Amino acid sequence: MSASSAPPPQQKLTAPYGSWSSPITSDIVSGAGKTLGGTAIDSLGHLLWLESRPTESGRSVIVRGGSDEDEASDVTPIDFSVRTVAQDYGGGDFSVSGDTVIFSNYKDQRLYKQSIRSPSPPVALTPDYGEPLVCYADGVFDKRFNRYVTIREDRRESSKNSVATIVSLELNDETIRDPKVLVGGNDFYAFPRLDHEGKRIAWIEWSHPNMPWDRSQLWVGYISENGDVYKRVCVAGGDPTIIESPTEPKWSSEGELFFVTDRNLGFWNLYKWVEFDNTVLPLYSLEAEFTRPSWVFGINSYEIINDQKNLIACSYRQKGKSYLGVLDKNKNTLSVLQTPFTDLRNITCGVHCLYVEGASAVHPLSIAKVTLDDQASKVVDFKIVWSSSPTSSNYKSYFSTPEFIEFPTQVSGEKAYAYYYPPTNPKYQASQEEKPPLLLQTHGGPTDEAHGILNLNIQFWTSRGWAFVDVNYGGSTGYGRKFRERLLKQWGIVDVNDSCSCAQFLVDNGKVDGERLCITGESAGGYTTLATLAFKNTFKAGSSLYGIADLKSLKEEIPKFESYYIDNLVGSEKDFLERSPINYVDQFSCPIILFQGLEDKVVSPEQAKKIYKALKSKGLPVALVEYEGEQHGFRMAENIKFTLEQQMVFFSRLVGHFKVADEFTPIKIDNFD
Repeated sequence: MSASSAPPPQQKLTAPYGSWSSPITSDIVSGAGKTLGGTAIDSLGHLLWLESRPTESGRSVIVRGGSDEDEASDVTPIDFSVRTVAQDYGGGDFSVSGDTVIFSNYKDQRLYKQSIRSPSPPVALTPDYGEPLVCYADGVFDKRFNRYVTIREDRRESSKNSVATIVSLELNDETIRDPKVLVGGNDFYAFPRLDHEGKRIAWIEWSHPNMPWDRSQLWVGYISENGDVYKRVCVAGGDPTIIESPTEPKWSSEGELFFVTDRNLGFWNLYKWVEFDNTVLPLYSLEAEFTRPSWVFGINSYEIINDQKNLIACSYRQKGKSYLGVLDKNKNTLSVLQTPFTDLRNITCGVHCLYVEGASAVHPLSIAKVTLDDQASKVVDFKIVWSSSPTSSNYKSYFSTPEFIEFPTQVSGEKAYAYYYPPTNPKYQASQEEKPPLLLQTHGGPTDEAHGILNLNIQFWTSRGWAFVDVNYGGSTGYGRKFRERLLKQWGIVDVNDSCSCAQFLVDNGKVDGERLCITGESAGGYTTLATLAFKNTFKAGSSLYGIADLKSLKEEIPKFESYYIDNLVGSEKDFLERSPINYVDQFSCPIILFQGLEDKVVSPEQAKKIYKALKSKGLPVALVEYEGEQHGFRMAENIKFTLEQQMVFFSRLVGHFKVADEFTPIKIDNFD
């Protein structure tokens, strides 16, 4: 066919923003929400990973890959779910050595041992206390004494005042016994890591009122012939004149100890311990984050890939983008490796390769096998071996590419950051006179970070004609300690102001409709959403997913891990009252929809009920959706789907001025229907 006779490009249909039809359905989004809980390598060099499955009510399963990605098989039996609730957020749920995996079972929180290739059922290692009151996380195998060393959180005396220790379990004893305490006495512990001879153990500890990213300490203990820790040395964090938060200790095969801390530049960089005089040396200094906050156990941001060549594979984050690098620990040089990922998380060293957890604007959360050349100076092969959403590429033409933006805040000279996603659909366009509605998302934590990666939840909105912006307000991570600490004593002020500034920036730049601004957030992001709606008039409607309405109530109910966190973020009793949206219901002036899990132990369901009743009494359009069996964060596909649908219908009915193309059945809205 000649060029002159080629068919003309398909003409786009003109329809209002928000009314476009899209193949990225709520079923696809809810079914694509698999999450990763860590990776490991077995004795044959096969990759194992932990995935959470919304289609199985959030059950978490260890999966073993084969020589071909189609050979992947479940390791975890159907009646088990691999998940710890230690420190409420979990992580470090399993560990592998050779052909053996030890994991925490969600239902009873006991540790079990299982052969990866044997059909034999898992065998319990820890006592049954009648209730899941004792949790374990972040364990490692101790080959010297044939035991398992792990963090234990004991809630038998008090759920709010649990006792954390580093303990050991004998693996050659058929009798189930209480674990032996190796290290105790502080409020929290993480990262117990043994050297290759089993003669030294490193760990991280911290105490109230700090979170691990505020101040922590790195210790090394020396292990006696009977397996006790008989001598301890504080490596980092012990000098009161140095503000730092060391994390991620790791031993080389030659007995060197490496770790990450932020003592110099205010950014987490890699360091090395010099044992003979107990000093530490920086390996490479860069205004970039080489790790992330320890909300969960088991973070693994770097790997020692070759002791003989002195090489460390690492990931670091700078101005909203991640990089994969190889650090020469003797020459103190850093080489950047090119991969398609722009967001990197954990790294696991495989056989002549790396397994990297990552994502990008066109890749959902994935695991890639990265093969390097002999000098580890460049990538010779990059292959995705697992994807949280393997069918997402079918909708590539509908993907909105995030634009990293810096915007001015209300504090002179300070900037904050966000990822802006414009409406994108190959079949539709809006009239030139119309600007799109905006949904602004405030991330949780609040010590967390928005990532500009492929998220079908976001694409669900943008492919229907919504603009979407994911904000990194002051207090977010990824930009150094100074930016992170903007939120100290200012929660409910800085995050609220930055969210409003971001929305106004987009309005002023002609990207969105200032009369159709909506806001949403989960958990702490839900608090920012509610506080913004209570104290500002920027947005026309909002949705809160298990959000915080009453700071005082949260303080009274919050578990041990975060029991002082909220004090650091808020301040005085007066601030607790003045920044709680529930105390200022009279200032709410727009519609709100709330979603809440009834088994939430972090944010009490009573908070959502309280604000719902207050808004209903005030006469504002409001709706409350409660889910049986859901905790802090929705894991069940049907609930993820329903939440997404009802948010969109709610916004379209109340501020959108358009009809959603999908046949969603709306729930009743009080004071509206």
